[in-house]
Amino acid sequence: MNRAWLFPIIIAGIAALIVAVIGMTIAEFGPWYHGLVKPRWAPSDPAYSAAWTAVYSITALAGVTGWLAMPTWREREWLLGLLCLTGFLNIMWSLLFFQFHRPDWALMVMLTLWLSIFGLLLIVWRRTMVGAVLLLPYLLWVTFAGYLNQAIVHLNGPFA
Repeated sequence: MNRAWLFPIIIAGIAALIVAVIGMTIAEFGPWYHGLVKPRWAPSDPAYSAAWTAVYSITALAGVTGWLAMPTWREREWLLGLLCLTGFLNIMWSLLFFQFHRPDWALMVMLTLWLSIFGLLLIVWRRTMVGAVLLLPYLLWVTFAGYLNQAIVHLNGPFA
């Protein structure tokens, strides 16, 4: 294995695992969530876990690809900063939606998350098309999740 890949692979794997475990711990599909009115097209509970696992795995690979394509430390720092921001926003969304029972506030975070992923995709695109394409599932999944979040707010609001 090329040693240049080792550091970013380890960091990306650890970061994806941390965000996934925190998000999984926060996301409770308990009575409050099951009591919400959801659109017919909402995925089943296990589908969320499968989708997020795939998205985090592909995003970690995109992060490694982007990291290796960045020619300067300054660009790598921007990439790492945006990846950390998206992880933080994912956790904040779960916290607001599942713990504080505020899908309306979570929707605002979802919009910010979408914008950060889009910015990340643009930065990576400048250096590697492969890395940018690997970020598309993340952007698409968050687009879908945001639309679902909006539908839940519409069907159940207002929240207090």
